[in-house]
Amino acid sequence: MNGSGTDQGMKRTFYALLLTATALFATGVFTGTLWLLGIGAWVLIGAFLIEMIYRP
Repeated sequence: MNGSGTDQGMKRTFYALLLTATALFATGVFTGTLWLLGIGAWVLIGAFLIEMIYRP
């Protein structure tokens, strides 16, 4: 099989979190708001934790 539904769901979650973190970083840099950068950092940390912990 190419991958189970759970594997694909976790990959989608990982990529969605990466996209969200990128958007938050870019918005924080362009507007100069530190709290958006902080939220983006925590989203990125969450994405990499999911990637490291959930290895099929």
